[in-house]
Amino acid sequence: MSADAITPVFVRLKLSLLRNGLRQSGGRKAAYITSAVFALLFAALQLIGLIALRGHAHAESVVVLAVAVLGLGWAVMPLFFPSGDETLDPTRLVMLPLRPRPLVRALLTASLVGIGPLFTLCLLVGSVVAVARGGAAFAAGVVAVVLALLVCVALARAVAAANVRLLTSRKGRDLAVLSGLVIAVGAQIVNFGAQRIGASGLGELDPAAGVLQWVPPASAIGAVHAVSEGSYGLAAAQLALTAGALVALLALWSRHLTRLMTSPDGSTLPGAESAAKERSSTGLARLLPAGRTGTVMERSLRYVWRDPKTKAAWVTSLAIGLIVPVFNAWQGTGSVYFACFAAGMLGIQMYNQFGQDTSAFWIVAMTISSTRDAYVELRARAYALLLITLPYATLVTVLTTAMLGDWRRLPEALGLSFALLGAMLATGAWTSARFPYSIPQEGYKNVAPGQTGLAWISIFGGMMAAALLCAPVIALTIWLNVSADGDDWTWLLLPAGTVYGAGLTAAGLKLAAPRTARRLPEILAAVSKG
Repeated sequence: MSADAITPVFVRLKLSLLRNGLRQSGGRKAAYITSAVFALLFAALQLIGLIALRGHAHAESVVVLAVAVLGLGWAVMPLFFPSGDETLDPTRLVMLPLRPRPLVRALLTASLVGIGPLFTLCLLVGSVVAVARGGAAFAAGVVAVVLALLVCVALARAVAAANVRLLTSRKGRDLAVLSGLVIAVGAQIVNFGAQRIGASGLGELDPAAGVLQWVPPASAIGAVHAVSEGSYGLAAAQLALTAGALVALLALWSRHLTRLMTSPDGSTLPGAESAAKERSSTGLARLLPAGRTGTVMERSLRYVWRDPKTKAAWVTSLAIGLIVPVFNAWQGTGSVYFACFAAGMLGIQMYNQFGQDTSAFWIVAMTISSTRDAYVELRARAYALLLITLPYATLVTVLTTAMLGDWRRLPEALGLSFALLGAMLATGAWTSARFPYSIPQEGYKNVAPGQTGLAWISIFGGMMAAALLCAPVIALTIWLNVSADGDDWTWLLLPAGTVYGAGLTAAGLKLAAPRTARRLPEILAAVSKG
């Protein structure tokens, strides 16, 4: 079957998938319509804003960077949201008598149907209007818009085809959980960039734009600006680069389609060597204490490494705990006390300890028959968290202090971090027993339906209590800093904060243990709900 014959079929298939998906439930239809309205409204406002940039001295830098970020978004979205478009999985077509080249053309055309391509088209049109001057520039802009749009779509398809075996497996779907990390880190980078631009102006973008104007699809917009400046040779080179990237992406996509449709799926078959290595790996157990404490610590650390949602929570906390103090110190607006953010972000991992086990908590519950068992269980979980948190909080504090050059405040910053960590371990142990809630294993939700209130009370109530528990150390820090002779004694805040935090942790575990032992049936019911 030729491409001309199957292309209309695939377009109708895409429209049918969209229509039938909306028929599944009223909630899904409402969510789709709402997201479409907001996306189109944002696209319209963005188009107006880009047109308003016309004539600005740094308009080219803004639009080139915007299109480069747009292309990056098209590249990574299939990895984090593989279920957003059912047509991203070409393995559903393996039984059809279709050749890769006509299939690529048909799928590429069908991919142009949707909110994403329309949003991209609006941004590209606005970018061209912002930098084009003269009839020749607008004529080049028409070619640039078409090429850039096709590059974005082909890039997404090539990435999806290259990773389709992973994306359609359970591990691949769990990869989407890490999208929270991308959003969190990206938000901090955008915030940092916005502050730099606000302080120095749009001229800060020129060096980056000078490089990205040679990276497709941004090179297409760079070509429009080059035509406006009369640099026709430069424009031809940039358009040729964009066209070459499109041809390369289509060839790559075609090759992966051929491989997918002619080779068996062995992605889910573990290698014998890998399995044997996994079974014989006992290095971690040898480094941990013997008995129940070591067993619980090993189980908690393995959750961090293997469970997708637990790993996502840890990676996000580690990243944000480093980014906030370091970025502020880099800008010269930070303080060594911002390093406490690292201890605070990781201390949150102590909350809802039993909910992280989900329905598997019943196995743990069977081993708890007394307050002593509950205490050892909670203590071991706290030890596992401290194994990562203590060196990490120390590293972030030292790095922040070094960037600011304020070494005199290092002891008090470390003391505050350790006191805060101890307070969060204490309140986290207590709220884990008092307000447990379930974490669904599938999907993107971190709280089971009907338990949102419990999650808010557990996390935010516990954090407020931790802040109140840290009040004595905070008050001592303030007093020593305002006192005339206090600077000579601020070093005492390090041992004082460390001892105080350890005392809070011990007290919190002692208070949470009897409640945990008494409420095992209620805890098991709560964490198994999802």
